[in-house]
Formats: sequence, C-alpha cells, structure tokens
Amino acid sequence: MATRSGLRASVRALRTSDSIYCRCARPFSTTLQSRYPAPSPSDRTKTTHFGFEDGVSEKEKTERVAGVFHSVAESYDRMNDLMSFGWHRIWKDHFVSSLNPGASSSNPPKPQRILDVAGGTGDIAFRMLHNAHVLNSNPDVHVTISDINTSMLSVGKSRSEALPASQQTALSFLPADATVLPDAIADSSIDLYTVAFGIRNFSNIPAALREAYRVLKPGGVFACLEFSKVGNPLLNAAYKRWSFSGIPMIGQLVAGDRDSYQYLVESIERFPTQEAFRDMIVDAGFVVGGEGYENLTGGVAAIHKGMKPLKPTS
Repeated sequence: MATRSGLRASVRALRTSDSIYCRCARPFSTTLQSRYPAPSPSDRTKTTHFGFEDGVSEKEKTERVAGVFHSVAESYDRMNDLMSFGWHRIWKDHFVSSLNPGASSSNPPKPQRILDVAGGTGDIAFRMLHNAHVLNSNPDVHVTISDINTSMLSVGKSRSEALPASQQTALSFLPADATVLPDAIADSSIDLYTVAFGIRNFSNIPAALREAYRVLKPGGVFACLEFSKVGNPLLNAAYKRWSFSGIPMIGQLVAGDRDSYQYLVESIERFPTQEAFRDMIVDAGFVVGGEGYENLTGGVAAIHKGMKPLKPTS
C-alpha cells in the first residue's frame, strides 16, 4: 500500500506532466455478447484518464485509484457529509427507495440476490437490507458488497457489526474488480446490480457495464447513482467553485489529504453527461425508459437505471 505522503507526491508529479423500463432506446441484436466480448488482458494496456490527466493506462489508473481510496477509507463517510452538506444521505435514501428491494407480489416473497459494486463502506447495502427485511418483510434478500479496495471493505465489515444478526447473515463481502468480476458471480445470477458514486472511478466503464449485463438475470436491473452535470448556470457556477476550492481544502484540513480529494472532484468533472452515460448503458444491451435518468438536486447527482431484456430482440 502506498503511503499517504507518497501518494500525494505521485499525484502532484503526474498531474503536472420502477415502470421506467418501457422501451429500448436503441435496437440491439441477438449477437450482443459477440459484439461485446469479455475483456482480455490486453485491455489493461489501453489508456484512459486519471482526473484531468490523460494518457494513463487502465492498469495504472486502477492502481492509482486504489491508492486514493486506501488513503481516504477511514475518513470517507465523514468527508461525504462535509462535502455534500449531508445531501448524499438524502440521495442514497431516494435511490434505494426507488428500487424498493425485497418487494414481491408473491406470498411468501421471492428471494432476491443483490450485488452492490464499489459499495465498500456499506452505505447502500445496509439501506437495501433494511428496506427488504424490515419494510418489505422479506428476509430472503441477500446483498454482496463488492469493492476492489480492501480498505473500504474493512470499513464496511466493521460497520456491519452494528446490524441486526439476521441482516448480518444476509450480507457478504467480495474483493473484486468491477470490470472483470470473478467466477463466483455467475452469468444471469443477480436480480439487482447497484453502484453508487463509484463507476466514474472505474478504469473501463463500458467493460463494467458489460459485466453488469452478464451477471444480471433476464429482467434484472442495473441501477447507478453518480455525480452528474448541473443544468442551471448559476447553480453550476456555485457548485464548481465549491468543488474545486472547498472540497480539496476540507480534504486537507479534515483528512490531511488534499490530493486525493482533488482527484475526486476532477473525476466528477470528467464523468460523461447524463445523456452520454445513458447511451453507454443502452450500448451495453440494457433497455431504458423515458429519458433514462433522474436528476437529483438540479443534476448534481443522477440516477440511471436499465433492465436486462427478458429475451434478446433482433
């Protein structure tokens, strides 16, 4: 694991050089998997960006993002409150409520298997278990928290000890790269795939979307909560000023790590627009409805959902 001071030096040096599933937004063929083959080892040599820095290999980005999250893991939840003035909690509550995990018209309710990707600290997973087990009285809902970063998973495991025993037994943890999920997550085995405030850090977003498509059952749902683009010019100006001035400063004062939070705000800026990301989801084979996304707080964040078709269409 890189030291915090080493990470800072590295970053500085490198910087300077519900019924929504009503239609398919774009047609796709029965040869979907041949159009999107599984990622090969050579994919890891392709270039991407790390914040505002271009020309970074996917392998290097994966390693550097890991360094960022190893560095911020212990202060991550506290920093989220400070950076968003607590709004991240409202967004996450709404995200989970909109998915309503555990809901079922059958009696007894149907089991459900959920994969929460980049969910290390458990914020989304714990909400889903409460929604399923308590609000929907469905104890047959299991959530796997997957994260590439073991430091984040350690935080989640520690926090999970406060959950009721029945929810703890319905929870598992899986270290994994979202772009190449392990064989433990079989094809067509997941009912709901969620990722919140994590997908923008993936080294290859299209590959991660293909993996989400692979592991979801026909009729399964991909759901993503992510920072996005603000439409109102005045709100956008205030948001940008806060992001690039306030957040790195708070990172320095609270977490002693300005560079990691500088990267995080740069990664938000580089993430695709709502429309572009929706199109990436459709290109992976999912069907979406309406606009394909829901803006939160004027577009500061957005929810994207897509469904894996029950049957491929030509």
